[in-house]
Amino acid sequence: MNTFDYTRAASLDEAISLLSAHPQGAMLLAGGTDLLVQLREGLRRAELVIDVKHIPELSELSFSNTDGLVLGASVPCHAVYDRDDIAAAYPALTDAARIIGGWQIQNRASIGGNLCNASPAADSIPALIVHRATCQIAGPSGSREVLVEQFCTAPSRSVLQRGELLVSLKLPAPEPRAASCYQRFIPRNEMDIAVAGAGSWVRLDPSGQAIEQARVALAAVAPTPLFAEEASSWLAGKPANDETYTQAGELARKVARPIDDVRGTAEYRLHLTGVLVRRTLAEAVRRARAAET
Repeated sequence: MNTFDYTRAASLDEAISLLSAHPQGAMLLAGGTDLLVQLREGLRRAELVIDVKHIPELSELSFSNTDGLVLGASVPCHAVYDRDDIAAAYPALTDAARIIGGWQIQNRASIGGNLCNASPAADSIPALIVHRATCQIAGPSGSREVLVEQFCTAPSRSVLQRGELLVSLKLPAPEPRAASCYQRFIPRNEMDIAVAGAGSWVRLDPSGQAIEQARVALAAVAPTPLFAEEASSWLAGKPANDETYTQAGELARKVARPIDDVRGTAEYRLHLTGVLVRRTLAEAVRRARAAET
């Protein structure tokens, strides 16, 4: 690990100023579960590490059934599933938060940090995509919003520009007769990186027998997490049954661009994409029906 300076930013303006003054060598520390490992292994170099855990906007956690969820970029994963109301409103996000490392990691790692790490296999990103999350970004030129599905541009790269940082994530209010699910496949318990992952969100019609609207997203099958737009649009108006889920899985496979690596082959990842989409759709529908009873 190379040597670096450490400072704690007390405000958003201070963090932006520090980032702007060190355009090539400043890194943000929220949970640090990715950053510190990367620095130690020489995967990243920093001349300045800026602790942002004490910036109020990055620590915000607020939820209501009318306004939705504001999740500050440094809020740890456990805060998502510790709140019963948040867990019930955004079940796919809860599914993801519970499997990002062990419980020790979940007490430090944040959903915002998981997003900013921009791993193709990040568990939280498909869950954020299916819940229509929006990134609130601040920088020297002011603030802007970016849809989560547009945030990652390549492995370990994002839309963040010089001096910018992710402030929070905003998720819209939960809808009636709707639910979601995220699942992944890992080759063995001690390897905590998905070979493939999928998230699904559905809203059912009043009868509970057909899908009014759906969103499907994928992980670990392309250079960035993906929104499966064709599969999502196709699901609207379809019966909520196994045949529908299987066909949606086949459509989702069309956008996947997997590679062969030590965790699995491209062919195997394509197979898993269909399986996981089918399973997450079925579970999302089950949860939506259960919530109405």
